[in-house]
Amino acid sequence: MAKQSHRDVILSKGMEVMHLQGYNGTSVRDIVRAAGVPQGSFTNHFASKEVFALEALDLYYARSSKMMRETLGNETLSPLARIRAHIEAYRSFLRQNGCQRGCLCGNFAAEASDQSELLRKRNSEIFEEIQRRIVDCLKEAVKAGEISRPAKYDDVANFIVGGLQGALLLGKSSRSVLPLDQFERILFSQVLR
Repeated sequence: MAKQSHRDVILSKGMEVMHLQGYNGTSVRDIVRAAGVPQGSFTNHFASKEVFALEALDLYYARSSKMMRETLGNETLSPLARIRAHIEAYRSFLRQNGCQRGCLCGNFAAEASDQSELLRKRNSEIFEEIQRRIVDCLKEAVKAGEISRPAKYDDVANFIVGGLQGALLLGKSSRSVLPLDQFERILFSQVLR
């Protein structure tokens, strides 16, 4: 197995630190300390903390995309079961991390959107992609007779993405999966019926 480059180690370990401590709470020194490399290695590979955070966000989303393929894209499940599986994957992630991390995309949206136009735009693109995947599930749920046709698929999908991100932030704040449980219960009992 090939040895990871300093760049890969910095990106992977730095993403973990930034996910735990936040964009503002993480310094370049924190990132290189976690990666076990000299500070000069950071500047050799990343022009700034903002550029690093953008790449960390892309790495996180690449990993999240795998989870979305296994949940929202899992055609062995019914369309609504896919949405439930997606929520369950986040619940499992929250529990695994003691409800301390939430979603890096949501964390950056809350914390860095006013400070970095690059991060704001990339987050917006990511949320739009997630919304499109949920729209696909909703359309299939209507075809399968699982739900009646919503007024606007995009509106319902946007509500789901926003509600899920809000529940993850509240779960992180309260160190509890209860906000996610409440979101899921209301989503399926009142919105998707």
